[in-house]
Order: sequence, then C-alpha cells, then structure tokens
Amino acid sequence: MKPLLLNPRQIAPKAITELKKLTRYVKHDRLQILFYERKSMIQPALEELKALAKQVRRDIIMMTAQAGSGHPGGALSCVELGVALYFGIMRHDPKNPTWPDRDRFILSKGHASSFLYSVLAHSGYFDPNILPTFRKLGSPLQGHPDHRRVPGVEASTGSLGQGLSIAIGHALARRLDQRSYFTYVLISDGETNEGQTWEAAMMAAHHKVDHLIAIMDYNKFQLDDATKVICDIEPVIDKWRSFCWHVEEIDGHDFSQIFKAIAICQKVKNRPAMIVAHTIKGKGISFMENNNDFHGVAPTQEQAARALKELE
Repeated sequence: MKPLLLNPRQIAPKAITELKKLTRYVKHDRLQILFYERKSMIQPALEELKALAKQVRRDIIMMTAQAGSGHPGGALSCVELGVALYFGIMRHDPKNPTWPDRDRFILSKGHASSFLYSVLAHSGYFDPNILPTFRKLGSPLQGHPDHRRVPGVEASTGSLGQGLSIAIGHALARRLDQRSYFTYVLISDGETNEGQTWEAAMMAAHHKVDHLIAIMDYNKFQLDDATKVICDIEPVIDKWRSFCWHVEEIDGHDFSQIFKAIAICQKVKNRPAMIVAHTIKGKGISFMENNNDFHGVAPTQEQAARALKELE
C-alpha cells in the first residue's frame, strides 16, 4: 500500500512510541514518517494541533492584510476542521499530490482559500514563503483556489453550490475504481441556499454513495447578513436526515469532537454522511468574531497588528 506521509514535528513522542508497537515504520528523512495502515495513524497531541491552528490563523491575517482583500471571516471559522483533516485524519502525500489512493478534500466555499493555502503549505505541498503573494498578480495563490496552479488543490472552486457535486464525482469514481479513499467536502451554510446543493444531496443518497463526508461550516453568516435573515436553513439537521444522509452535529472548533464525528462517518455504509459543524465567523480574533464586516474585507495594517498580537 502507498504510504501516508505525516510530519513527526506534528506527532507527539508518546504517539511515535505507540506507533512502533502497532506497525512497522520507516524514517524517510528528518521530516517524514511513513505509515502503512490507515488504522495505525496516531492523532497528533492536542496542544500541537492547537498550535498549528494558531499558525494558520496568523497566516490568514497576514495574507489578507498584505493583499488588501480576501475573505478572512469565513477562513478563520474553518481552521480546526482543516487542521484536523490534513494533520490527523487524511491519507495524503505532499510529494505525490496525484497519488490515486489519496483522500480528497474539496473546498466548496472557495472564497476561504487563504485557510486552504496555509494548511497545504504547512503540510508540505509548497513553500510557505509564497503565502505573502496571496491574491497578487502572477501568484498561483489566487483569491479562489486553482487546481491547475496549486499542488494539493483538488478542484477549482468559488462558484458556491458546486463543491458537493464535485465531491460526489470523486466518490463515485472511487467506487468504479474499487479504491478505499474518502472524499471530504467543506461547504458553507450560506451556499445551502443554492439549489444545486440539494440536487446533489438527493443524487448521493439515491445512489447510496459512501466514503463521502460533507462538513458544513455553520458560522451563521453569509455575504450580506446572518444566514437566518437571508434565507433560514433551519431545521438543518432534519433537512439532511430527510434526504437520507447520516448526520453528526458538533462544535467545529473542538478537535476531539471533530475526530469522533469523522471516525463515526467513516463507518457509514451505503449512504453519504454530513457533519454540521457549529463555528464562529472570525474565530480567534476578538474584534472579528461574529462580525460580518470581515466577510469579504481584509483587516487594515493596524487591525492586522492587533489580531497578530492576540494570536501570540
């Protein structure tokens, strides 16, 4: 089986000791350890995950402030979800981004690209030193992720409502190819106003698509106002269950809840799974939390300095 790459700096020493008991491993170089069994993957220590999340938040602030544009609020709300996936759950190989057996991650809410670029960079897909070129002319790190230009980006997204359909395509391809990978897709609460989301939801259930785990970043806001004001999606849990999806509901900033929910969803057979993750828009920055002014407006240099001070 193709190995899973993880960074030992992101793995607690006790976890490495336990790993030796569970399975053979190879020290590829000082940055990599190869795991041969999905079940032998050890979750990084909680404090290490929190430190990674804080670094991703610093990157989001830095990138959007330097660009003078972007969508920091919705990027900050999904940080723990992405960190958990890339550093504790997904099988992926930054040195081989097109590895056929890799787990897939689709960022349907493509405007949150700054979060994805940070996670990919710290995973090893490209040099973190190019993060400051975000949204600059000629940079591969455009405002919405481009599959053709950024290694690790599975789909060019940004037109809201399309990501779930793309993810279903990957999941059906897995079935046809008789592979074992999972497809994860992160959608926003606002984009469930799009009819295509529900067409995709019906289609996935009808075709009994499994190995598909959707995660809703339910931060309660969208472009112009609160989601409940624009077009209320409640009762959202009942809606997804009525479409024959398995549904879990969690705090999207709690790593233990994220790991538990995904472990449950990985065992679901013959139907897709949805994790409704309650999050806070602008999470981690006091003056940005639940402040929809930062949906599509970058912090000023002064605000960025304040935010980075809070993230020390």
